[in-house]
Amino acid sequence: MPVLDIGGTHVTAALVDLAEGRALPSTVVRRPLSARAGAGDILDTIAESALALPDGHGPRWGVAIPGPFDYASGVGRFTGVGKFESLAGVDVGAGLRERLAGRSARLRFLNDADAFAVGEYGAGAAAGHDRAVCLTLGTGVGSSFLSSGRPVHAGPLVPPSGHVHRLTVHGRPLEDTVSRRGIRARYAALGGSSGEGAPDVREIAARARTGDAAAARAFRYAFDALGRALAPWIARFEATAVVVGGSMAGSWDLVHPALTTGLTSAGGPDVPVVPARRPQEAPLLGAARWAQGAPDVP
Repeated sequence: MPVLDIGGTHVTAALVDLAEGRALPSTVVRRPLSARAGAGDILDTIAESALALPDGHGPRWGVAIPGPFDYASGVGRFTGVGKFESLAGVDVGAGLRERLAGRSARLRFLNDADAFAVGEYGAGAAAGHDRAVCLTLGTGVGSSFLSSGRPVHAGPLVPPSGHVHRLTVHGRPLEDTVSRRGIRARYAALGGSSGEGAPDVREIAARARTGDAAAARAFRYAFDALGRALAPWIARFEATAVVVGGSMAGSWDLVHPALTTGLTSAGGPDVPVVPARRPQEAPLLGAARWAQGAPDVP
């Protein structure tokens, strides 16, 4: 099954063996992608990555892409989000099919956080859990509430559209606190480096491990807040696991204790909070599983 994982800085194409539950390593193509480029350049880069895959596969593709996006029609809805603005109103599906010249009759789009979650459900840390909450921690917070392996986007058991980033904490949008910019701002407010030479989150994490009290407090503040915001929704959804991926999950020694403390402090249920088992591969596997299960229509 051919798949694409489209991110703000890169695009990955691969062939996925669903029977074995893995992306075939020899087929993985990863190329840089600018989310600020023009629509034609973005679509060209994605298509070039796709065309680099070996041919002979079927016509159905799974495509993971961040929102806002109309996943049913394949049209971009990126307005006021600072990424892929040139794709607003663009029929991405039609543009890719034209560029793939007959190698893609059917494209099945899904949210990138949902792709990660579906992949972890099929062959990762969410496997065996009828209800799981999956998070991706990077520039911001991505989320997916899974019921029997399917993302839930509506109803009283999940946040608006199933997206945690729409929640508030400390009277502000969650991503003002739990994000790359939020952690950097908190570190600066606590007396850490600021301005042009301010460290990124990876460096703040490294400083926290070497005794920088402001760095440690910045991490605790952010992920304690995430736990507090999540707690009532984990309880409502009756999730039996929380699975965490994304670049910030690489600082698990700092993220996990603060996140679990926040959950507990807010009266959240006692559920395992675990790192993703297939953090890099899960979005590819999820996109393939989604495409396999989608209705067979153009």
